[in-house]
Amino acid sequence: MQTQSTTRDWILYSLLCLTILLIVLAMYQIDRQWLKLSEMQSALSEQAKDMRELRGAIAAGAISAKTSASSPADGEAAQAFQRAQAASRLPDYAQGDWSVDAFGTNLKTITPLVSSDAYASNVQSYVLESLINRNPDTLEWEGLVAKDWTISEDGLVISFNMREDVSFSDGQPLTADDVVFSFDFIMTDAIQAPRERAYLEKIKSVKANGKYQVVFTFREPYFEALSLAGGIGIMPKHFYEPYLKEPQKFNESKGLLLGSGPYRLADPKSWTPDKGNIELVRNERYWGDVQPSYHRILWKIIQNDSARLTTFRNGDIDSYSARPVEYQELKKDPQIQAKSQNFEYMPPVVGYSYIGWNQERGGKPTRFADKRVRQAMTYLTDVSRVIKDVMLDYAEPAVSPFSKASKQHDAALRPYQADLDKAKALLKEVGYQDKNGDGVLEDKAGQPFEFKLTYFQANEDTKRMVLLLKDLYARAGVRMIPTPQEWPVMLENLDKKDFDAITLGWTSGIETDLYQIFHSSQAISKGDNYVSYKNPALDKLIDDARRTVDEGKRMPLWQQAERILYEDQPYTFLMRRKSLLFVDKRIHNLQMTKLGLNFGALPLENYVPLAQQKYTQ
Repeated sequence: MQTQSTTRDWILYSLLCLTILLIVLAMYQIDRQWLKLSEMQSALSEQAKDMRELRGAIAAGAISAKTSASSPADGEAAQAFQRAQAASRLPDYAQGDWSVDAFGTNLKTITPLVSSDAYASNVQSYVLESLINRNPDTLEWEGLVAKDWTISEDGLVISFNMREDVSFSDGQPLTADDVVFSFDFIMTDAIQAPRERAYLEKIKSVKANGKYQVVFTFREPYFEALSLAGGIGIMPKHFYEPYLKEPQKFNESKGLLLGSGPYRLADPKSWTPDKGNIELVRNERYWGDVQPSYHRILWKIIQNDSARLTTFRNGDIDSYSARPVEYQELKKDPQIQAKSQNFEYMPPVVGYSYIGWNQERGGKPTRFADKRVRQAMTYLTDVSRVIKDVMLDYAEPAVSPFSKASKQHDAALRPYQADLDKAKALLKEVGYQDKNGDGVLEDKAGQPFEFKLTYFQANEDTKRMVLLLKDLYARAGVRMIPTPQEWPVMLENLDKKDFDAITLGWTSGIETDLYQIFHSSQAISKGDNYVSYKNPALDKLIDDARRTVDEGKRMPLWQQAERILYEDQPYTFLMRRKSLLFVDKRIHNLQMTKLGLNFGALPLENYVPLAQQKYTQ
């Protein structure tokens, strides 16, 4: 009887568990249906609003037949959209499906200006647009929101004529007033945008000349005037203007993001870091000559390298950036090869990694304020060994912020070579000696040469590099304490300049302006010269180079500036890494350009053929 009773109890227990599971699944399905219904209601509400505005415009006689200069009547797209248009004419082209990828860290905020990392910038690029865009084939600027532009003979005035058919994702038209507002908003001291203000201070004024012409006037000539004026992300005045009355609310925001781009947040005020994933939906009102292919853009937060690889293997993300230590094996992996295409490349705009030596902390100079100490640390940092042992030669040494292929680079400069004796001699010259025989150098006051090296905790390659450097530094009597941190914490400490030394990376461009990172004026709170490096001679060269429009005269100035950085070593410049990328074969029309792989490039050129699509709208 006891056995029969136990069996009956287990059956009842199993039925109860099954009932609970079915209830949970039903609740989940109802929740999904309710969410979908809410999205449909929102879309219908927006469509109704559009119809009311359209009827009002027709009744007022405000709508007439017109052809945009950027969209000729013969059906050819404006120059900026021609690559995307060519993709849309391929035999297997189809709209639909999702683009799904992963970020290796949680984002602190995706609000424009407040955010400061490349991840947030990537998200914003799908939402915010600018007047001009760089052609990936010719590297020349071409109109996006702007149809065309004129530049005065002295280079101080740039007038943009704008398209008249552009609207933000909420249906409001984009006009010259929005461009003026975007500039004024950034230049408002109460808004947390010191980096952007540092660049835009070259601009004297931005004025609207009618509804669709905007005029930029510069204080003095600037070699990147067109890029500076045309590259401002256009923020809708009607959405962001209320925050001028509550600037702190904007500065502390996590997800205030609305623009005219091909994608949008479902709710432009709703995203917060605790949601983890970042999801953009297609902007059904997108004005562009070619509509974006994907219905949604999704980034999952997967901080562990192995977890990202597993997720890619399972087909749940579209790409995987391989670590050097696993790249060759993945190229031989039958499953990976069957499902993906791989790309190995180093574009001319690839950024560089570095170790930044903080020269001032708490208002007082640190040991790294002495140039000889920084030089010694560079001699101790065996970059060639890091490239060989950690990067497996999938990188090249960096000499400065300038790529070796850049005209800004002085070809006579060579990477520092590891030299223990030189390092020891420099440190001895400063006064560091092992006075008590414990193997660690002490300064004149008897304080040990000990410092913390901060790095992003989720990056395994960086962790391996830091542990290698710890051993190399110890050979000279320098005690380095590896200090891993989460990404948001690192960014906060950067803003407060609360670190001894830090290893990070900067993105790069066709021509690199040193002002933001190395000019003395940017060693301010939340400025990007967060190592507090100051050199008046370098400041003058940067200022002179920036105002020199003639390239033939400007490049020697940059090269002189590079030689100062090479001598002063505010950073130990580490390397430029190759991209080792695997992309799911369902993603079509992947091409190499002068800017690198066009994967995710905008206007969007990639798509998934109908037969290979797996996500519904």
